[in-house]
Amino acid sequence: MDIQIEWWIEGIAGFAILGLSLGLVIAVMWITRVSRKLKQEQFRNRSLSSKYGKITEQFLPLVDSYPWNSEKFRFLGSPIDGVQFELEELDKILIAASAVIPVFGFKEWHYTNLSGILLYPDYFNEDMQFSSKDNSRNIGGIVGNGRFEKQMILSKKALYHGFQNTTDKSNTGIHEFVHLIDKIDDQTDGVPERLLEHQYAIPWLNLIHKEIEAINDNHSDIRKYGGTNQAEFFAVASEYFFERPDLLKKKHPDLYKMLVKCFNQKPIS
Repeated sequence: MDIQIEWWIEGIAGFAILGLSLGLVIAVMWITRVSRKLKQEQFRNRSLSSKYGKITEQFLPLVDSYPWNSEKFRFLGSPIDGVQFELEELDKILIAASAVIPVFGFKEWHYTNLSGILLYPDYFNEDMQFSSKDNSRNIGGIVGNGRFEKQMILSKKALYHGFQNTTDKSNTGIHEFVHLIDKIDDQTDGVPERLLEHQYAIPWLNLIHKEIEAINDNHSDIRKYGGTNQAEFFAVASEYFFERPDLLKKKHPDLYKMLVKCFNQKPIS
């Protein structure tokens, strides 16, 4: 009888230990799961600036102070499509920032020559291919012509790089939207008639030719691609203006002054 009672006691103790062990395992699993969810929630709620180099906080606070008439101002109104990947919110934010930055000084602005934006996952070639096996992929963005008329094509990798590196005087998104601004008069010629008053057209052209010559003679810190033609000079100089206005004002004061008039913005006092 005593042996039987002892056996029952040992059995109950064994079950209790097993139950306690299982309970501890379940508790640990539950705590781990809750902890993981909390971390994920904290990560989602954390300012995107800590993850993406203060990208979001550079631009979103400016929205409230922007001198717009919300009833008349149409920002993009154009579909943005990811090619072979699903768009993230940050993709849209960076494209929106690229579009707003050049026209921030104007109360009303319509990109009337834009009907849609295609975002490729990587750099692409002249045939719009972005296969990883193709070594000719070196295009970060284009404003389309012909069958791509009113379309903009951007590389996601190039778009993000433009906002992550704020010291290289280069930003693909801004570059392509400046081309759109230039093209509003149906000519991509580096003379944005919608922005520059006619009295500044000749001085602007003279300045462009002077700066392009300096670039091609290796006597300028403006990116080499700006020496390609007038249109590319305008886009490249605009990248410089918005990314490093302090340096542009110091090294190219006349160009800085002209771009201040052009964009109706004064990035630095």
